[in-house]
Amino acid sequence: MAGFKALKGQGHTPTLFMAFLYFDMSFMVWTMLGPLSTEISEALALGGHIMTAGEKATLLSLPILSGALLRILLGFGVDKLGAKTTALLSQSVVIAALFTAYFMGENITYNALLIVALGLGFAGASFAVALPQAGQWYPPKSQGIVLGIAGAGNIGVVIDFLFAPKIAEIWGWESVFLVGGVMSIAVLIAYVFIAKNAPESVYKARPKKLSDYGKLLKDKDTWWFNLFYAISFGGFVGFAGYMKVYLMNTYQVDMNAFGIDVLNEDNVKVVAGYFGALCIFAGAVLRPVGGNIADRIGGVKALYFFYGSVAALVTLTALVPLPFFVAIAVLFLIMANLGMANGAVFQLVPQRFGKDIGIMTGIVGAAGGLGGTALIKTLGWSKGAFDGYMVGFLIFAAVVLVAIAGLSFVKTRWRTTWGVKSGGMI
Repeated sequence: MAGFKALKGQGHTPTLFMAFLYFDMSFMVWTMLGPLSTEISEALALGGHIMTAGEKATLLSLPILSGALLRILLGFGVDKLGAKTTALLSQSVVIAALFTAYFMGENITYNALLIVALGLGFAGASFAVALPQAGQWYPPKSQGIVLGIAGAGNIGVVIDFLFAPKIAEIWGWESVFLVGGVMSIAVLIAYVFIAKNAPESVYKARPKKLSDYGKLLKDKDTWWFNLFYAISFGGFVGFAGYMKVYLMNTYQVDMNAFGIDVLNEDNVKVVAGYFGALCIFAGAVLRPVGGNIADRIGGVKALYFFYGSVAALVTLTALVPLPFFVAIAVLFLIMANLGMANGAVFQLVPQRFGKDIGIMTGIVGAAGGLGGTALIKTLGWSKGAFDGYMVGFLIFAAVVLVAIAGLSFVKTRWRTTWGVKSGGMI
C-alpha cells in the first residue's frame, strides 16, 4: 500500500516495530481475563464464591477502567521521563501482577483478582506510551499509518482468545498468567535494547505541568476526540473483553449444529475462544488500514462510514435473532469497522494537538478505556436486568449515532481552522 511505502526512509523502523510489539504484549495481558472468564468463574465456584453477572462484568471491566485512568499518568510520564523509561516502569508492575496471579493459583479469591486486575491496567495504559513513542519519529502526513501500525498491537487480544482457553484446558487457568509473565519479560528485554526515544532534532520534548492538562481539557476539541475514541476504541475493547461471555451465554447450544460437542464444556470454551478471536482479529489488524484510509480521504469522512456501519450492524444484532454463523459474520464486521475507526481518530488527533501528543494520547486513550468499561458494564447490566443483550446493544447504537451527529457539527470548523495548517487530510 502506498501509505506503507511512504514510510521508507523516514523515522526509525526498529522503534516503530518495538512500539507495536510492546503494545501487542501489553494488550494481550491487559485483556487476559476476558477469555479466561469462564475458567476463573468455575475456579471461584469450587472455592464457594459464585460470581453474579454484575461481579463478572466488574472483574472484566476493572483492567479497562484502571488502564483508562493510568493512561493520563503515563502520558504525563512520557513528557517528563521519556517514553522508554515510562514503559519500563509500567511493564514492571504488569509483570508483578501476572506472577502474583500465577503463584496464588487456585487459592486466589475474588478480591485478590480485583487487585490483579488493577495491576493489569498498567498494560492497558501502554497505549499512552507506545503511540507517542512511534509518532514522535514521523511527520504529520504519516501519522495515520504510523499510529495505526503501532496501535495494531491490539491484536494481542486475538492471541488471548486463540491460546488462553487451550492452555487453561491443558495446564490450568493459572498457567496462562505464567506464560504471560515470561513473554512480558522477554519483550521487556528486547525493548530495552531496540527501542529509542526520538532525538531533539526530530522531536523536542516539552515537559508538561498538571495545569497543561487543565488547559487541554478546557479545549472543546479534546472532548470531541474523547467522545469519538470512547466509541471506537471503547467499543473494540469492550466487545473484545466481553466476547466470550456473550458467545457462551447466547450461542452455546447453537454450536451443536456445527458438530461441536456441547456436553464437553471445555471444548465449547475453546471453540468460543476461536470464534471470538476471529471477530477481534478483524478490528486489530485493520486499524492501520483505517489510518491509511483517513490519510487518503480525511479522518472525518472515514469516521462517517465506519460509525455508520457500526450503528447499523449493532442495531441488527439487537433486534434480529441471528443464526450462529451469521452472528459471527456481523460481529466480525462490527469489530472491523471499530478497528478502522480507531485508526481514523488517531489520524486526526496528532494534526490537531501535535505539540501535546503525549498528554493528548493519554487523555483520549483514557476516554477510550472508559468507553470500554461502560460498554462491558452496560452489557452485564442488560443481561442481569433483562436476561438478554438487546437493550445493551441498542444503547451502544444510540451513542454511535450521537457521535455521527457530532462529526456533522464539527467538520466545517475543523476543516477551515486548524485543518488548513495541519499538513494532512481532515
